[in-house]
Amino acid sequence: MSVVFNKSKTPTNHKKNQDLENYFANTIIPQLFIDGNLILKKFTPPAMKQFSLTDADVNRDIHDVKENFRFPTLIENIEEVIQTGEILEKEVQTTDGKWYQMNILPYRVFEENRNDGVIVTFVEITKRIRAIGELEKLNSEYHTLIDALSHDIRQPLSAIVLLSDALLNAYKTQNTPQFEKYIATLKASSNAMRDLLKDFITVSEDQPELEGETVRVNIENIAQDVIISLKSEIFNKGISITTDFQTSEIIFSRNNLRSILYNLLRNSIKYKKAGKPLKIHISTVKMDDHVVLQVKDNGIGIALEHQQAIFHKSTRVSHNIEGTGMGLYIIKRMVENNGGSIKVESQLGQGSTFSVYFSVNTDR
Repeated sequence: MSVVFNKSKTPTNHKKNQDLENYFANTIIPQLFIDGNLILKKFTPPAMKQFSLTDADVNRDIHDVKENFRFPTLIENIEEVIQTGEILEKEVQTTDGKWYQMNILPYRVFEENRNDGVIVTFVEITKRIRAIGELEKLNSEYHTLIDALSHDIRQPLSAIVLLSDALLNAYKTQNTPQFEKYIATLKASSNAMRDLLKDFITVSEDQPELEGETVRVNIENIAQDVIISLKSEIFNKGISITTDFQTSEIIFSRNNLRSILYNLLRNSIKYKKAGKPLKIHISTVKMDDHVVLQVKDNGIGIALEHQQAIFHKSTRVSHNIEGTGMGLYIIKRMVENNGGSIKVESQLGQGSTFSVYFSVNTDR
């Protein structure tokens, strides 16, 4: 039995229990204290408020009060920590939509070299989850906007180049009607460019600076951030995500890597097969002079005749699913601009695997 619940009347243990009682009464963090028999021995006032616990719940089996916590795997996680003695940290969502960083620490009885319960701490991270989600959305929209601007501005620029030659020829031949016509067209093209830039500047001023320099980044850490940003949708749709990171570090733009992972995971979620639980597997492996990131799902898949077209600008395979058709095109541009590539393997009705090859050549 842990010192928290030790009934010994020795002065030392009595002083420890007094200190702990004061801590429990004044902490602002929801905490649970559960012994090795899965009996709820104590909880802090914030836990009482958040999880609707009462004094009558003390000394009850955690199975009898598990519905109060609204965390589906809480008991399994507690049993795992008691058995292994390893600290468990994870983000969990309650059924009312709030997110928490849950830490489960083993309570050690050092004299007997065994675990005799756990201390469970909950820190609310709902705002952080929402902020990360908004950041990923803004990042994706920002890159989409940049690409759309570079694409759309080419037409008026090309027109201006051609018009300059036509104007010069009209001037030399003193063809006033043609000269006036070309001047009007030149003005229209210039106005089109001005409007494009005006719209771009207006949107950009409302968004934070999201571009970052190429640095050493950890794919696993970025993947976890992206998963957190999509946690609400993942939880609500019962999506299972597994990972296997055999290598993690690459030289790449941190924000671009987030956009790549966000778009690939978001696509897997969007193209989920109706009536079948979606499973997504994220993995990395070192292959020659590349680090390969794979995102595999069991979604609706992509027909062979569409597998190359999906990387083209504004291509949408299904018009029944919301989207702009820009995501994969942008990913392809980001990766290829840094010496990499992206490939897809897919069967209609069987799912898809996207493989992103990041160059390990840091001189690029």
